[in-house]
Amino acid sequence: MTSVEQLSCQELVELVTDYLEGALPEDERQRFEEHLGSCAGCRKYFDQMKTTLRVTGKLAPASLSPEAEEALVDAFRNWRSP
Repeated sequence: MTSVEQLSCQELVELVTDYLEGALPEDERQRFEEHLGSCAGCRKYFDQMKTTLRVTGKLAPASLSPEAEEALVDAFRNWRSP
C-alpha cells in the first residue's frame, strides 16, 4: 500500500459536503476518513455538520422567519474553520 498525503483540516472542511453526498473519489475519501480518525477537532466539526443537515432537512423554508434566516446567513458568513 502506498503512503497517502495527509489531508489538512482546511481541506476536510472544503470536502465535507462531497463526502456526505458520496461524491469523493476513492483516494480522497480514504484521505478524508484517515484525517477524521486522527483529528478530534475535525470529527467534532463533521458530527456537527451531519447533525445540522439532519435537523435542517426537516425544516421547510416557509417555517423560517426572515429574522431566523438572516441570523443563519450571518452565522455562516462569519464562521471560521478550526
